[in-house]
Formats: sequence, C-alpha cells, structure tokens
Amino acid sequence: MTAGVSVVVVVLNGLPWLERCLESVRDLETVVVDHGSTDGSVELVRERFPDARLVEQGNVGMGGGNNAGMRVASGRYFLLLNPDAWLHPGAAERLVALADASPDVAVVGPRLLNPDGTLQRSLRAFPTVWRLATEYLFVRKLAPRSTLLNPLYVGGFDHAEARDADWVSGACLLVRRAATEEVGLFDEDFFMFSEETDWCYRFRRAGWRVVFCPEAEVTHVGGVSHGGSLYHENLRGHLRFLAKHRGLREAERARRMLLFALRLRGLVFRGDRGRAYRRAAAWLASAPAGALVDRPRDPG
Repeated sequence: MTAGVSVVVVVLNGLPWLERCLESVRDLETVVVDHGSTDGSVELVRERFPDARLVEQGNVGMGGGNNAGMRVASGRYFLLLNPDAWLHPGAAERLVALADASPDVAVVGPRLLNPDGTLQRSLRAFPTVWRLATEYLFVRKLAPRSTLLNPLYVGGFDHAEARDADWVSGACLLVRRAATEEVGLFDEDFFMFSEETDWCYRFRRAGWRVVFCPEAEVTHVGGVSHGGSLYHENLRGHLRFLAKHRGLREAERARRMLLFALRLRGLVFRGDRGRAYRRAAAWLASAPAGALVDRPRDPG
C-alpha cells in the first residue's frame, strides 16, 4: 500500500526524537536533509539508518530543506515528517489510501497527538486580521469550541472525521508529486512558519484539495524542530502570507494589530515570557510590514 512513498525529514539537532521518527518509517524510502546538526544527528542516521539518503547543506529553512529532499526523492507521494514526530502503525497506509481514492487531493494531514496521547489540533483556517486577532488577543480562550471566536483553529471541529481543510499542520504531510509538479514546491522566502500555509493556499487556488485524515495518527512533540527561538519568524510568516496573497495594506493592518497584542502581553506577563513578547513588539514597531517581510533574517 505504501509503495511509491518517499519520506523527507529535515533535521537541525534532532535528538532525542530523531531515532523514533526514522524507526517509524524504516520500511519506506527516506531522505534526511541535515542543516548543520552538532548533536550527533548525522552520526545517528549513518549508523542506525544506513539505507536513508543523507543530504547535508546549510540551513535554508524548513521549506528549503523539504524542497531539497523532494528533489532527490523518487516516490509518487512525499511524506514530509518533522524530526520530532513519528507515525503510529498503519498511518502511512491510511494516508495513501485516502489520497489514492481521491485523485484531486494534493495534501493529506493525519490526526496529531501530543506525547501524552491528547489531541494536538492540526486543522487551520487561512489567516486574516480577525483570525489572527482571536489568537493573539486571547479571544479564542473565551470560547475555544466556537467557530466564530476560534476560527483560526477551526474551533467547532473535533478532529474525529475526514474533511477538507484550508491547511493542515506541516508536522506530517502526505503530498502528491503530480500536484507539486503543477503548483511548485515550497516558497523558500518563508524560512520557517507559514510555509505550509502558503503551499496549501496555492494548491487550493489551483483546484486541488487539502484533506484531514483522522484514521492516520502521528505523535508530534512540538517546538523541537525550531527550539522555540524563532518567534520573529512566526510573526514574519503571518505578514509574508498576507502581503503575498492579500496585499501590503492587509499585512500592515495585521502588523498594527499584532503590535498592540504583543505590547499588551508584554504588560500582562512577567519573566522570560513577558520579555519575549516585548522583544517581539519592538521588532514589529521597528518598520512597516513590507520592510519587515523583506528584512534579512535574524540568525539568532
């Protein structure tokens, strides 16, 4: 059932989860793209997974790393998997079965679970200023099950049935090669965060479907692949998506809303969390949206 599936895993210091990740896809063609790991990830791949193809390159972000892996993979489907995620038995087969049954589907996302077995909400709506406001101003906390007050996370959906989505979390994606040949690979201007949002938007705009498959389960630790250190990139991803698909005026409206929200958070929260919000607010205040999108990435 999984013949023709190529797994792509992008790694930057993927221990301790990388071994479990790769073990869960050992029987599939696997490409590991390493972005300069110094924690023994490369040595682990060479010693424990000698059949995996290892690509070593500079850090060009998640989209760029996945693109490098897809370019050398041979499958008719790409299974893009974070190094801190692993498939449960039968997950790959169920993802492929859904895609095979629906030739207009470009992307299939599984049901994500936290390490303790609880649900990790993985369906998303495309960002708008209002949807981002419900997240950054904590509006969704008032009614997390509400579609109106929690639209970004599709609050009314319980992740119990298959359905079409705007986009699904990039922690694990099954992607049809034929769709990428039509639409293109990831936009590498998105270094990290929002790259899968942009990709799914482009697939849907071209007439392809993005589908959630609850029968396929994947555990995702979350935050490990970026270490929680790229908050600016998360904000930049929102602005870049809106500038690209909604125009600079909408991106600037989002910047002003995010600036207000993060200044408010910086007043409410203390310690490291408060300082992080204040730094993010200072970054947002430093230039208009268009300049922030184009500004060179902070290597820190």
